[in-house]
Amino acid sequence: MQAASSKKNISCYVLIVLHFLLGIGAFIGGGLLILAPDGSLLSMPLSLLKYSSFHSFLIPGTILFLVLGVYPLLVAIFLIIEKPFSAADVFNLYKETHWAWSHSLYIGFILIVWLTVEIYILQGIGIVHVIYMFLALAIQAVTLLPSVKGHYTYS
Repeated sequence: MQAASSKKNISCYVLIVLHFLLGIGAFIGGGLLILAPDGSLLSMPLSLLKYSSFHSFLIPGTILFLVLGVYPLLVAIFLIIEKPFSAADVFNLYKETHWAWSHSLYIGFILIVWLTVEIYILQGIGIVHVIYMFLALAIQAVTLLPSVKGHYTYS
């Protein structure tokens, strides 16, 4: 199946950049939490976890690394190359679109849920939460632009 238009518009490239920004940040942040589960590489005290069921940053770091790091980077790459990937297409709720378009929406929702849970666990909100919430909403908004959906919709 071919996408409706073969040439990507500027909005498609904006979406790709948003995914790379999220993915690189979470890949690095999650990786550092995996390497130092005590949070020392990011100057994060373990006391941040006092309202959670975690005793170290290993599990949150691993989730961050994989779900908000590797996953958005893969989606960004597939938004560029637009190749099929049957394992990901299984979870595509919008069969008329390329799977990476649908997964772009999923990533926006995942980031919103991640931030909400993090704010609840930390019992507070920081500027980083506001910035990443705007990033999540930007991913959602740009994904839903007619020009972006049109590009990734099969003809």
